[in-house]
Amino acid sequence: MTDAPYQSSSGSQPRIVIVGAGFAGLEVAKTLGKAGIAATVIDRRNHHLFQPLLYQVATADISATDIAEPIRKILKRQKSIQVIFGEVTSIDPQRKLVHLSEGSDFPYDILVLAPGSRASYFGHDEWATVAPGLKTLEDARTIRSRLLWAFEQAERSTDPEEQRRLMTFIVIGGGPTGVELAGSIAELALHTLAQEFRNIEPKKTRIMLVEAGPRLLAGFSPKVSDYAKRALERLGVEVSLGKAVEKIMADHVVIAGESIPAGLTVWAAGVSASPLTANLGVGRDRMGRVEVAPTLQVIGCPDVYALGDIARFTDDKGNLLPGLAQVAKQQGQHFGEALVKKLQTGTELPPFVYRSRGNTAIIGRHAGVFEAGETTLKGWFAWVAWAFIHVYLLVGFQHRVQVSLQWLWRYLTYDRGARLISSEQLPQLPHGRADRADLSRPE
Repeated sequence: MTDAPYQSSSGSQPRIVIVGAGFAGLEVAKTLGKAGIAATVIDRRNHHLFQPLLYQVATADISATDIAEPIRKILKRQKSIQVIFGEVTSIDPQRKLVHLSEGSDFPYDILVLAPGSRASYFGHDEWATVAPGLKTLEDARTIRSRLLWAFEQAERSTDPEEQRRLMTFIVIGGGPTGVELAGSIAELALHTLAQEFRNIEPKKTRIMLVEAGPRLLAGFSPKVSDYAKRALERLGVEVSLGKAVEKIMADHVVIAGESIPAGLTVWAAGVSASPLTANLGVGRDRMGRVEVAPTLQVIGCPDVYALGDIARFTDDKGNLLPGLAQVAKQQGQHFGEALVKKLQTGTELPPFVYRSRGNTAIIGRHAGVFEAGETTLKGWFAWVAWAFIHVYLLVGFQHRVQVSLQWLWRYLTYDRGARLISSEQLPQLPHGRADRADLSRPE
């Protein structure tokens, strides 16, 4: 079935606004740009971020610039695409306006929402300052600075009990982010820092991974979950399952009634969708996602489409799609191509069909897990598969080369060169300032 090519109410080409330059939004913009179709991309940051590798920035494996690319640079060849650096605060679906924080408005005929997600503390937002999440470069730099600074404080302390507290790191959440982060912290302590201190032994670092559910990596099969748990325990990570966090303070965490002193706590337990859909007048689930039709249109909101973490998409088998980079990327590619065809020929938007490329995670230097249908890989081969997949997904040839070389160097030497501490991202100490030490600025 075909109709006339889409036009705005004024008879001109439709005004297309894309909110968010993550995996989904960027794919839509690139596809429209290659077809010469005008669109405006609005993002609160000036860079596209490869979030799956944020934990490696947090543990000094790679630098922040290795996984971030300026949006304008990515879209420089798409001359029909305008990039706006600004924060969208609300949407008026009746007047078809996107409102920005500085007061400007952008009218639209077609609105593509792909703003991603943020850390969710399940009603305890006060925990955010003492247990940072891992969704932005700022989060990763904060975790890295506090992690390294904890070792520095422990080195200077003369109190064994305080040293033990400072060298206790708690990761909350047993999904891929939590598992990979805990494993990376363990390798940092066991190998990279092992010979660099004089008054402490980094190998005695205590790392806890806390998961309220019955197993790690709930999106994988039980046998993979068991393998991940054993791999972490071989690295010295204490895995706590079936226990909920009750309280988080700057110097301790209460888990199932037990108070555990800690030098750093990281939150990897849950996310919620961007709140931008709050005034669309449509229902949202407990994670803030809006229900979308097979075409990715927001149900009850004509000319508004939701992609990625903000979309609650159920496939034809009744399965709810997870918030993964590959889901967002496929949705962006599909919708961009479908929209181009609709604008050029009037063809109706086809339904989106997700094709899983498998799930993968790594647990340190040699251990990884990979599942795709009936195929399961564990160990070194899964680690290699993980590396190839993530290098392929990185934006830009330069980043692929840089990250590959850094991984190779770390694999051969255990060295991590991005160990910078930023004073701006350290918590205030009791005497009111971070320290008199000369601290580097963020890269």
